[in-house]
Amino acid sequence: MIKNKKQILEGSHAVAEIVRRIKPAVVSAYPITPQTHIVEDLEKMKAEGLADFEYVRAESEFAAASIVLGASATGVRTYTATCSQGLLLMTEVLFNIAGMRLPVVLTCANRALSAPINIWNDQQDSVTIRDAGWIQLYGETNQEIIDLHILAYKLAESLQLPAMVNMDGFVLTHTYEPVEIPNENLIKKYLPKYAPPKNTILDVNNPRSLGTFAAPDRYMEIRQELFDDLSASAKEIKKQNSEFKKVFGRQIGNGLVEEYKTKDAEIILVAMGSVCGTIKEVIDELRVAGKKVGLLKIISFRPFPADEIIAALNKARYIAVIDKSISIGAEGILASEVKRAGYNKLRSKIQGFAVGLGGRDVSKEMIADIVNKVKGKENKVQFIGK
Repeated sequence: MIKNKKQILEGSHAVAEIVRRIKPAVVSAYPITPQTHIVEDLEKMKAEGLADFEYVRAESEFAAASIVLGASATGVRTYTATCSQGLLLMTEVLFNIAGMRLPVVLTCANRALSAPINIWNDQQDSVTIRDAGWIQLYGETNQEIIDLHILAYKLAESLQLPAMVNMDGFVLTHTYEPVEIPNENLIKKYLPKYAPPKNTILDVNNPRSLGTFAAPDRYMEIRQELFDDLSASAKEIKKQNSEFKKVFGRQIGNGLVEEYKTKDAEIILVAMGSVCGTIKEVIDELRVAGKKVGLLKIISFRPFPADEIIAALNKARYIAVIDKSISIGAEGILASEVKRAGYNKLRSKIQGFAVGLGGRDVSKEMIADIVNKVKGKENKVQFIGK
């Protein structure tokens, strides 16, 4: 294991640095706040001769997604980034990328959706396309985001599934933190040069078609295969997360979830993304006061780690699911997923709480308030911080 020095970098620049060292052959994107610094830095690296990928300036996010789809279909490593309305504009192509089993990697700098227009962070954008067939990974810190990009490429290329790394906009993208960027030799040891499976790519010498017409007698089986493979990818995520530790000396939970002081917890909070850092601080303070509170951090939202969630939560009396998104007319999206996973398996009270929508600050006082509220009689989703 080669030790790398830590640097203090902006989150977006750290992402650009790790993508450069992963060496995609084609990068295409369209700028949108707060993703812009990532693709600006990549284009600057290309212009200064620090990278040799083909950088394609697209006229829209739809076009950018289409460009990396086409490039990936020829058997090369690709990259794009977006967020919010840009991610939604990509939606049609994202479904195609997954359906064609192309290992594209995308960074989503999570941002609220319109209307009204809002450029600040919540996670409504990525969770809205949870059914597209992509692996979805969420990081708490910029170091985790760096590591998740390496893991995402490893998973995508070994499973022939696209992968999305989600980082909270501004909270992570524009924040400077000490991070360790692995050198290229270490990355290459874990992530060798991409070699697509034989007869799976577009080749003028071996003509074939991808994503073509499927009648009812074939379509269902093709979609079930994608469903089965994405569901089964949970095992590979855990395996590759362990392999990651052997090479880089660290790992993120078990790749699917991370438990923080849950073993004896009466109350467990469930969340994903940067808010987990604030939650951990509150838990430490509450523990000093004698309150048994823990955190279950969700790293992989797709595949959804139902078994790991049940195992972590089965002894808690109260479960508070903290969402930075909302399904209008229902409840928080993560809360509904946890309730589905726990149906007839968990006896705990499970309640959803919506926080931080549109970038509203999530304070330690708000988290402590949730800890108190989950023990009450109310069971509907509550919006905290109004």
